[in-house]
Amino acid sequence: MKPDEAIYVAGHTGMVGAALVRLLRARGFNNLLLRTRAELDLCDAHAVCAFYEKFRPDHVLIAAARVGGIMANSTQPVEFLSENLQIELNLINGAHAARVKKLLFLGSSCIYPKFAPQPMKETDLLTGSLEPTNEAYALAKICGIKLCRFYCAQYGANFISAQPTNLYGPEDNFDLQTSHVLPALIRKFHLAKEEGRKLITLWGTGNAYREFLHVDDLAEACLFLMENYDSPELINVGSGKEIQIRDLAAMVAKVTGFAGEIAWDTAKPDGTPRKLLDVSKLTKLGWYAKIPLEEGIKATYQWWLKLE
Repeated sequence: MKPDEAIYVAGHTGMVGAALVRLLRARGFNNLLLRTRAELDLCDAHAVCAFYEKFRPDHVLIAAARVGGIMANSTQPVEFLSENLQIELNLINGAHAARVKKLLFLGSSCIYPKFAPQPMKETDLLTGSLEPTNEAYALAKICGIKLCRFYCAQYGANFISAQPTNLYGPEDNFDLQTSHVLPALIRKFHLAKEEGRKLITLWGTGNAYREFLHVDDLAEACLFLMENYDSPELINVGSGKEIQIRDLAAMVAKVTGFAGEIAWDTAKPDGTPRKLLDVSKLTKLGWYAKIPLEEGIKATYQWWLKLE
């Protein structure tokens, strides 16, 4: 990518999109096309088509999606499937029609089977059943991945797809009803400390394992891939390290200063038992995550406190 080329970041107000914009600007890319949801409804095919025709971006980074935690995914599967399909179809089809030079589609680690061998390789896609609690979201992401690949095969497009692991960082969603595990833990422990509670109850057994990547690391990886990767085959992006949820909870308790007891509501679901990505394909290209988990959680907590 050249500094003067037009780059459209879809979803720039979200956690991933905001991180991409910060990094692009820091690297001297100032010809950025940014539209809020009020300015451009990505579920409106005609509006997206008109946007592409008018501005003709050279590159497109798709960070736009309807996202949420276990509760949101479990109770709103229709919205998670239909809205994400609409967004992907409009953005990817529109990019092809506008002859975009290169497009990066961001998938998710939830595309892999619930009981995929660990760590999960890119070749594990569609080799088993998905985790039921986020099946709708995963199906939508798989369709986006396949659409990019088919455009490459049928039309020679340079549309790549990266699958990030669980993300966290500035601009994350801290709503306890819709957030993912790490921001939810940060808020729960902070509120418990502020209210002087001696006990906090968390969902599940705490025995599941998860991998986490700071969103600034993901942004770095995305720009690296835009400059160094042109294969239609999907590629994983992660830290390559996993942590048990009960250990993560203890880490967040330490960072937030909560000194009470942690209990586990085992009647609630854990989700997928383990979710560790095999990132050897990316590391062979020369990219590695740089931000340690505890350091990243501390920075995220301090960012969130400024909003309170």
